[in-house]
Amino acid sequence: MEMVRNIFIGLFAACSLMASAQEKKNVIDEVVWIVGDEAILRSDVENARVEFLQMGQRFEGDPYCVIPEQLAVQKLFLHQAAIDSIEVSDSQIFQKVDLKLNALILEEFGSREKLEEYAKKSMSQIREQMYNSYRDQAMVEEVQANLVENIKVTPAQVRRYFKDMPEDSIPFIPTKVECQIITREPVIPMEEIERVKDELRSYTDRINSGSAQFSTLALLYSEDKLSAQQGGELGFTGRGSWVPEFANVAFNLTDPKAVSKIVETEYGFHIIQLIEKRGDLVNCRHILRKPRVSTEALQQCVNDLDSITAEINKGLYTFDECVSLVSYDKDTRNNYGLLFDEVTGSSKFEMKDLPTEVARAVAGMKVGEISQPFIMVNKKGKEVVAVVKLKSRVNGHRATMAEDYQALQNVVMNKLCDEKLEQWIREKQQTTYIHINEDWQNCEFQYPGWIK
Repeated sequence: MEMVRNIFIGLFAACSLMASAQEKKNVIDEVVWIVGDEAILRSDVENARVEFLQMGQRFEGDPYCVIPEQLAVQKLFLHQAAIDSIEVSDSQIFQKVDLKLNALILEEFGSREKLEEYAKKSMSQIREQMYNSYRDQAMVEEVQANLVENIKVTPAQVRRYFKDMPEDSIPFIPTKVECQIITREPVIPMEEIERVKDELRSYTDRINSGSAQFSTLALLYSEDKLSAQQGGELGFTGRGSWVPEFANVAFNLTDPKAVSKIVETEYGFHIIQLIEKRGDLVNCRHILRKPRVSTEALQQCVNDLDSITAEINKGLYTFDECVSLVSYDKDTRNNYGLLFDEVTGSSKFEMKDLPTEVARAVAGMKVGEISQPFIMVNKKGKEVVAVVKLKSRVNGHRATMAEDYQALQNVVMNKLCDEKLEQWIREKQQTTYIHINEDWQNCEFQYPGWIK
């Protein structure tokens, strides 16, 4: 649904948050559109325009025509969401908000204080505003999904759609590869684990004695860099979003002044402090410390994998057999080491979507070859040693029905969904009260039915 994605780009979380204070001062506010019983203000449009410019994006047309129409379409969908009594998951919304806030703090502002200063709001106000925006976005998406849920695409439709299409208009499928992986984790000596635990115990003592704040120590010492920038704060989160060991402790905390026992997870060792509980959600702080991996331990893993690959190359074992016997990667160990995309479930990756070290290793390999051992950081943030086997490669090409039916079907499906949603918008215009300020009517709208 490319058309629908384009309609709402940039309007959900950042526009009103990020518009500069100076721009706001210069806006004399007034109602410029009314859609149903919802008003669109001049300031809404101006704030969105400023945000687009700050993001370096260009408008296709007059922004004072494009933006209010986009906002009006959003309000049509939100009105339908209210009619359909659509509800969305708070935990998922808060998770999106926290990811966006972390990205803003780390990539654009450098600290939460600078973000608060720029937005002229406290962090709680920013989070609430972004929550409302993401909630609206989720409800719009739910309405859209309901409207197109019965659309089906048959192979005959796909063939007819692409039958007479010029070759240069047929989708190009980038090179895709399948990779199998074996990983080994270095052995961490007990004395190193005790050193990390002693550090965390010292932080707990300082917090309990009042000589330091948890948030300050998190900022200084936590190895979870995203949350460290916010004093270790993780934001309101549901139990299922955390690994069980962490969630079990975090959700059992009751005293905001207390510090948890040391918690071991696959990420390292943590201490946790409760901030607030809200229904099935918890907001807490944590400090993460990871044991250090020695050069000698990494080299031992390299040597181990060298020996294993030598035995595979001699035919003593297959790669698949060695995965189940020696690989430490629990996500792939029971799948013969096959890497897969957790979002799509596909095992076929474009090179740009592979972990950097894996992509570098397989770039020049032939199908069936096994790489030399290499060091990489896994998704848990741990240093591991790995070897990969290139299972398959399909070079970039124009899509064909035989090899790329799913990609071609998606093109047709998106077209039909866009047509369905466009038709719905045009019909909704006819049954919804719409008033546009006379000074804002001289536009070439995407949907001419706004003015009756």
